[in-house]
Amino acid sequence: MEEKIAAIKTWLGTGSINIFGLPMSGKDTVGIRLAETIGARFLSSGMIIRAMEAEQNKHYTDSGELAPTDVFSQWVLPYFEREDLKDSALILSSVGRWSGEEDQVMDAAASAGHAIKAAVILNVSEADVMARWDAVQESGAREGDETTKREDDKRKEVFQKRIEEFNKKTIPVLQHYQQLGLLVQVQADMSRDEVFSLLIDKLYEFTLKKSY
Repeated sequence: MEEKIAAIKTWLGTGSINIFGLPMSGKDTVGIRLAETIGARFLSSGMIIRAMEAEQNKHYTDSGELAPTDVFSQWVLPYFEREDLKDSALILSSVGRWSGEEDQVMDAAASAGHAIKAAVILNVSEADVMARWDAVQESGAREGDETTKREDDKRKEVFQKRIEEFNKKTIPVLQHYQQLGLLVQVQADMSRDEVFSLLIDKLYEFTLKKSY
């Protein structure tokens, strides 16, 4: 695996990899581990928006809906220009989830020297993520689970709304990345270690294709 990781790191440079998936698919868990493995920085639009909502006493996402595009643009896109990220590769967690935002994200990332070189989709069924949600509610939050970061996700109707938002607004984003030849599909209905190993394999294969 070390050889593959080295190849991914060299190929990525100061670019970005944007990771998508249904809620509870493991985006943050996988993204943070990938960032640590290749020496990149991790950037989650969800974390940024939740922090800004708390700071400004706003409640755009409490019901499970995505933040409006104008709010996303004001709060998230400026992060690409941060001086402390200048010389680093970035691993993004669903930055630009609403159809139409992907072009803004790609432009902002490229302008800041962090061009998006791949978009990863962690493929998990809706039944699987609902089962994961149920298990967390029954057994208590596990460290690293995305749903533990949101108090509102303890309400099933909010979690289901987030799934609906993904299907309605984010699937077109993934289709756009696919049309650009940037989409990397990773099956994620297995253990965290297995998912991470498969992600490295898929990204390595992707780098080889892009090298020719």
